[in-house]
Amino acid sequence: MLPKPPFDCDLTHERELEEFQRLKPKLASVWGMLTANEDQPSTSVVVPSLTLDAEELTKLAGASYCEERLLFLLIRLRNPRAHVVYVTSQPVHPLTLDYYLHLLAGVPASHARARLTMLCAYDGSSRPLTQKILERPRLLQRIRYAIHDREHSYLTVFNSTPLERRLSVLLGIPLNGLDPALSEYGTKSGSRRVFREAGVDLPAGFEDLKTRDDVAHALAELKARRPDIRRAVVKLNDSFSGEGNALVSYPHGTDLGELRRAVDLAQMPVPGESPDRYFDKLDRMGGVVEEFIEADEKTSPSAQFRTSPMGQVQEISTHDEILGGESGQIYLGCRFPAGGEYRDRIREAGRRVGEVLARHGVVSRYGVDFLAWRNAGESDWRITALEINLRVLGTTHPFLALRFLTGGELDTGSGHLLSLSGRRKSYRATDNLRSKCYQGILPDDLFDIVSMNGLHFSHRTESGVLFHMIGAVSEYGKLGVTVIGNDVDEVERLYARVISVLDAECALGQTPSGQTAQI
Repeated sequence: MLPKPPFDCDLTHERELEEFQRLKPKLASVWGMLTANEDQPSTSVVVPSLTLDAEELTKLAGASYCEERLLFLLIRLRNPRAHVVYVTSQPVHPLTLDYYLHLLAGVPASHARARLTMLCAYDGSSRPLTQKILERPRLLQRIRYAIHDREHSYLTVFNSTPLERRLSVLLGIPLNGLDPALSEYGTKSGSRRVFREAGVDLPAGFEDLKTRDDVAHALAELKARRPDIRRAVVKLNDSFSGEGNALVSYPHGTDLGELRRAVDLAQMPVPGESPDRYFDKLDRMGGVVEEFIEADEKTSPSAQFRTSPMGQVQEISTHDEILGGESGQIYLGCRFPAGGEYRDRIREAGRRVGEVLARHGVVSRYGVDFLAWRNAGESDWRITALEINLRVLGTTHPFLALRFLTGGELDTGSGHLLSLSGRRKSYRATDNLRSKCYQGILPDDLFDIVSMNGLHFSHRTESGVLFHMIGAVSEYGKLGVTVIGNDVDEVERLYARVISVLDAECALGQTPSGQTAQI
């Protein structure tokens, strides 16, 4: 018999808000379990729902398989008294679970598996996982049943919205994430206000725009302030991974009619996006216009932190992000750590941002994206902050993987991660290792390839490869991978070998034209 739910199905909005506020202080009492390697009993309920704008999410191939990225949180099972409840839209392949559990050094896989509860909605639709759970009262009850002690439990999510708030209340455990009432601080417009309050440099621009006319007027004012400006970027408030950034090239003239035409001719962030659809979304979610900084040399570093219920700011990592796509603004992957020439500066700026967020009551993981640039003949990099993301980031799970595999901790002096043996570790990671010839490769086949070619992680050398998003490979020809080494050169050599092996192995059974052979 499943336990009785804490509320009737007609839980009112007012009661939901009241109960959520009652649960929030409980996060402070479990914070030590969440952030430290303490051998205390706890239950982590992981619901890795991408609760994002539905239309923006359709741009992400195999979005539901992104739910597998947080399997690195199985690191919590190193604590022999910890339990993890992990919920997904579709079943996770048993071999994928075995793959992760056997990497838990010092803990028998069978012992860890007994403390892991995997649950599934059996719903592959593009709707958020949290919504699917709320639509299934019996699944919600099974999650509640798997929670051993609500006083030592918490809910971990990808990002926080009213759906995650409601789930937290119905489960009776605190949300390890942003209070949705504070989500404004993670929008593009809100980011600019936080940067000003923190005294952090940001591009010239304007926020809280809604229409094409707003954009045209902002472009005119930007030109008046920056006469030499050639391009500007329009950003949707709630877009992610750079997939809501449209580039506008300035016309020769500066009257509003010409600027409106330039707006209509903006370079869309992804193929298939139309200006009409893009500006409909701008009207719905709002956005900003910023100068597009032109320079001879540019990089895109980021810094990742978290704010605690006690108002503390904890540094997690820095990265150089790998961007691509037609606009050069789409997030494809990252390298850890960020370049030494500007690492300390983005760490300091990111911390100042966190102090502002903490003053406003934000308790969340957060990342700050920066632009570092310099021109020919300049030795020093200039730094400007671009946006804040108040959620689990594209750089979160690779760093979790590094800690998962090495047991290391961040050296707050240098920004490097030191493994248990004291080695400085580097990595390169992506969620977007794609090839048409990978389609049709089953998870079983991938693990055969990994085993036969030694694409594994060695606890002896503390270097190697870890795959994720394995469920997406057969349908989408898409994989995630984190390649860990002792320096950048070792990482790049190993990354190249991963691609070489996968291309060679997955080409088996393909015709010379690349089409699947009829076997």
